[in-house]
Amino acid sequence: MAEIMLQIAGRPYPIRCRDGEEAHITHLASMIDQKARQAQQATPGLTEVRALLFAGLFLADELNDLRREAAGRQTRLPLDGDDEPSVRAIEALASRIEKLRDRLAASAPDA
Repeated sequence: MAEIMLQIAGRPYPIRCRDGEEAHITHLASMIDQKARQAQQATPGLTEVRALLFAGLFLADELNDLRREAAGRQTRLPLDGDDEPSVRAIEALASRIEKLRDRLAASAPDA
């Protein structure tokens, strides 16, 4: 297991991840950090927990929009045999993002 330090909303979060996933996890953390900073800038004085809550809501909203858009495309366009692996890969990635979000939320200390 690898140990990395994530910086989200100005606070360090040490976490463990599988070897080789460090860059991917760090990239995901930077997405969360960006959304948390947007929340902090829009509403000064937010607690850390609320900034992370809004970051999660922003990301969930984007994911929801993408899923809805993808579902609309699936009903309009029949899947080509070549497209099916891509759809499965996107769904698997969305599932991994949700699991990671849940793990990060569970490991975040209460403010």
